[in-house]
Amino acid sequence: WGDLRISGNTNISTPNIDQLANEGVIFDRFYVSPVCSPTRAELLTGRYHVRGGVYSTGGGGERLDLDEITLADVFKDAGYKTAAFGKWHNGMQYPYHPNARGFDEYYGFCSGHWGNYFDPMLEHNGKLVKGEGFIIDDFTNKALEFIEKNKEDPFLVYLPYNTPHSPMQVPDEWWKKYENKELTKFSSGQGKEDVQFTKVALAMCENIDWNVGRVTSKLTELGLDDNTIVIYFSDNGPNSWRWNDGMKGKKGSTDEGGVRSPLIMKWKGQFDAGKKITQIASVRDLLPTLTDLSDLQLRLKNKLDGVSLKSLLYDVDSEWQDQIIINNWKKKTSVRTQQFLLDNENKLFDMVKDPNQTNDVSGDNPEETKRLIQTKNEWQQQVYSELPENDMRTFPLGHPDTEYTQIPARDGVAHGNIKRSNRWPNCSFFTNWLSTEDRITWEVEVLEDGQFEVELYYTCAEKNVGSIVELSFGDGKLQKQISVAHNPPLTGMENDKIDRQESYVKDFKPLNMGLIELKKGKGLLTLKALEIPGSE
Repeated sequence: WGDLRISGNTNISTPNIDQLANEGVIFDRFYVSPVCSPTRAELLTGRYHVRGGVYSTGGGGERLDLDEITLADVFKDAGYKTAAFGKWHNGMQYPYHPNARGFDEYYGFCSGHWGNYFDPMLEHNGKLVKGEGFIIDDFTNKALEFIEKNKEDPFLVYLPYNTPHSPMQVPDEWWKKYENKELTKFSSGQGKEDVQFTKVALAMCENIDWNVGRVTSKLTELGLDDNTIVIYFSDNGPNSWRWNDGMKGKKGSTDEGGVRSPLIMKWKGQFDAGKKITQIASVRDLLPTLTDLSDLQLRLKNKLDGVSLKSLLYDVDSEWQDQIIINNWKKKTSVRTQQFLLDNENKLFDMVKDPNQTNDVSGDNPEETKRLIQTKNEWQQQVYSELPENDMRTFPLGHPDTEYTQIPARDGVAHGNIKRSNRWPNCSFFTNWLSTEDRITWEVEVLEDGQFEVELYYTCAEKNVGSIVELSFGDGKLQKQISVAHNPPLTGMENDKIDRQESYVKDFKPLNMGLIELKKGKGLLTLKALEIPGSE
């Protein structure tokens, strides 16, 4: 919310998003989840993320349950061309993959974090490809091509950017403006702000703004303004302590600063330009709103948590009933009404008089406090009862409707000496493979009997050439000798403006291991070494 000029941040210039707001409608109090994969799941389903099986940002807990019908499913069934370009973060292997969730076209990465933003490895409909240039510009280029191609047809384009998530990389064109800039507004968290991090984040946000402008300009150029609804919002609060108008909390928090997001909706000729809506709303409202505005019939298996905002957009306040919005992450829960916020510790704040949550008024409002605590307890009891205590979902392999299945290191389990390149699994790789007793396993489910061509991505120093590795599942086995050295240095630091916490990256070399016969069923996919002539 605070990374926009229109929100009052004088550190940054966001003319294209500001123009979108001036020509559209702003929701003044709009809420998302505290972190990324839950928000994306709630956009897709109109339901609380926990109901859809999303309880984490990795380890399989980011996957959206297969009985959920998505926004893209609904529009695709209605004859729309559908596409997503960017960070998915709701499952990788088909049928969790975006191509199985209603999107005809997908270009981007399915993980929650990506280690390099310049010419990185990405995927196009499951096939690994090399990106072209800065990742956000690349995603936008692909979206513009799709819009141009489908300008005569109804289309749904989902453009989920990944910046300003770390690694903090941005083209020099944007960085030069901020490198030596004196900032004028700062975080209210005394001594917590890393000003250099803030500068990079703001440079990344200006790049986002430029790309938003490219999308809106393309719609105008093609004469699609009158018949296209444009929505802009974020997936969580700021990922560092920086100016956010004094709101309490940041990314990961269920306080106001962790979950308040800008929401701008523009439909030329339909919505009043420059209108501000003060009623609270959430990301779960977008699916019912868009389908309502598009006159689509909803035939959903599961009950929606969101409601249509159409009456607010068209200024029919008489039809509106104020909502109660639950914000939740890792069993920390807050409850937001139009006036109050009950935080995770059951403190009550009057958000009209005290938007920065400085004064607990629970003692002055015992009945409201009691009511919201009861709402919270009932919600937690109901929603968490729907989430299994143990996630028994395996990683599907070889779905008959797709040509490609990726089984990344992110989803694997290391045994023996093997270590991850970083404790954060997303976009990590395995190293320190020293013994034939060491192995890597994945809990998978082969969905159909069949022969599968296997490509292994590896690195290997010259002194360690000659190892024989084996991939196995049940009775199926495949062996291959590593005969070509490939050991490039770690990369990423040359483009980082701030030292990262996550793993640096290596360029891995593909090796065709041949065909393996796999039988339908669940089990362990295992990668191990039969011979190690070198040191690892």
